[in-house]
Amino acid sequence: MKKIIIFGGVIILLFAALIFVTQQQNQQQAADNPFGKDTLAQETIDQLDDPLYENIILPEELDERLENGGDALVYFYSGQCEYCNQATPLAVPAAEEEGVELELYNILEFPDGWEDYDIEGTPTFIYFEDGTEVDRISGLHGQDTYEDFFAQASE
Repeated sequence: MKKIIIFGGVIILLFAALIFVTQQQNQQQAADNPFGKDTLAQETIDQLDDPLYENIILPEELDERLENGGDALVYFYSGQCEYCNQATPLAVPAAEEEGVELELYNILEFPDGWEDYDIEGTPTFIYFEDGTEVDRISGLHGQDTYEDFFAQASE
């Protein structure tokens, strides 16, 4: 009986150590991230070094730009969204081809965006002009659809 208790205690300590090490690794990976947060979802951590996810816009930046009557082309995405993971490699290069700045809003890290921008699903692309929404497309589309949408936004 004593051996079982000791063995159980060792297993509990090993699990606790594993959890601690995993949390420390995630905090180190999340340090100096563009989101300005201490902790990030694992899906976001996995995208930190991906060049397709470099042009991040924070909620405060978008709010300020729209309040000041600015323009923005924003891609609302989540690292947990399989359609976003398929759309990003199509949309980001399409925006570059059209010469427009596509800014990425991580709705997984900033869930207030769902309500603030009436997002019903991801991926969603919204074009704001003079601080007001002009057009949007939602869902997974082909590269041609994204190119057409971005071309309209650049006019």
